[in-house]
Amino acid sequence: MLPVQQHSQPALRHNLCSQQHLSPFSAYLVFAMQLGFAMLCAGSVRAKNTMNIMLTNVLDAAAGGLSYYLFGYAFSFGSLSNGFIGRHFFGLREFPSSQADYSFFLYQWAFAIAAAGITSGSIAERTQFVAYLIYSSFLTGFVYPVVSHWFWSGDGWASPVKSDNNLLFGSGAIDFSGSGVVHMVGGIAGLWGALIEGPRIGRFDRSGRSVVLRGHSASLVVLGSFLLWFGWYGFNPGSFLTILKSYGDSGGYYGQWSAVGRTAVTTTLAGCTAALTTLFGKRLLVGHWNVLDVCNGLLGGFAAITAGCSVVEPRAAIICGFVASWVLIGCNKLAEKLKYDDPLEADQLHGGCGTWGLLFTGLFAKEAFVNEVYPNRAGRPYGLFMGGGGKLLAAQIIQILVISGWVTMTMGPLFYGLKKLNLLRISSEDEMAGMDLTRHGGFAYAYHDDDDQSGKPSSFIMRRVEPTGENTPHRNSPPISA
Repeated sequence: MLPVQQHSQPALRHNLCSQQHLSPFSAYLVFAMQLGFAMLCAGSVRAKNTMNIMLTNVLDAAAGGLSYYLFGYAFSFGSLSNGFIGRHFFGLREFPSSQADYSFFLYQWAFAIAAAGITSGSIAERTQFVAYLIYSSFLTGFVYPVVSHWFWSGDGWASPVKSDNNLLFGSGAIDFSGSGVVHMVGGIAGLWGALIEGPRIGRFDRSGRSVVLRGHSASLVVLGSFLLWFGWYGFNPGSFLTILKSYGDSGGYYGQWSAVGRTAVTTTLAGCTAALTTLFGKRLLVGHWNVLDVCNGLLGGFAAITAGCSVVEPRAAIICGFVASWVLIGCNKLAEKLKYDDPLEADQLHGGCGTWGLLFTGLFAKEAFVNEVYPNRAGRPYGLFMGGGGKLLAAQIIQILVISGWVTMTMGPLFYGLKKLNLLRISSEDEMAGMDLTRHGGFAYAYHDDDDQSGKPSSFIMRRVEPTGENTPHRNSPPISA
């Protein structure tokens, strides 16, 4: 993702129309992904924890909104600043500016809360409510913003659009829409939360064998997956921020609008390929067709292509999705061996496939596309397999290492401290009964309306209908006890 000023044409800066800017509409699309996360999470947990997980998704957005407004945006894009962290625009003071306006803030907030939503899936069904509030505010207000500053801000030390043109390995790390910045951050944070909490009761039996704790609604999982697919078109193509910009001497038929369309195509192809690969791969491994696995494979393909969606060819996106599917399957097998419990496979999906997406970009980024999306620097490195050498791949590996280290250093101690303060995990009794009943006043689904007497006349009494026959008691006789 590039800052606004990298996309605006100087001659048009004083006459910007809504048709040029993608960020407001894209922000709405990315925010719609919160509904997708909520439905995916709700369907993936047991019915007794539905209200809890949906409430946490609401609060990821609400708590994240305030923390990102107060601190997060400033740490991310508060120019002028150093390479590590931003230091302007706290509480949106002195805003808007020549660098950005309110629509850009809204777009970045939608990304920040997406990272928090990923983490909530990893620690579902066993986490105290107060822990969600603490980690969500900390993640969106500090941990995620620092990472986004490194790779997306014009001042970030590893950004491909660094203002002084002193780029990491002459390239900077290319993470166009956030395979690392969003998906790895959320996935690794969830990894530490789930590891420190431990698995859910009953997830592994006494002999250590895996026991599947199935979610209660495949329909909600599919609905959530399609909503996330829809929102991803704001996530990836929307990261261009502007659309009316020509490339070279194309005569007007080729420009940034073409790159926006290409990005939508690569996103689509990677997700579709990953879904089909997972379908047939799991069929070979377990012997049946599973829609839940296919949905996770689909999302894994999207998470992987997110880094390089704007700089690779559509055929390369197919490779990305194919490998992402096997990365997800392999990570799930490893998690099972290590007795790691993640109800939504969030770390495996977002962390594992996000990591592959960064490596994929270092291998398959095309020279022409890299120079179009990241202009004004001759000889910029591109994908290793495309003849561009290993500098871009090296920058991508650096990104993987520093994100893993930063999130581990910040979120690991946070979750450990919450555990020591007895603020992280609920009691075993509450977990067995379900968090909806013990922590939220009742179940998400109303199976009975026993408390509602409005439609029940007091004189009307339901009686059992008995079969006719010689042994049938008289109609006025009391019913036979079962």
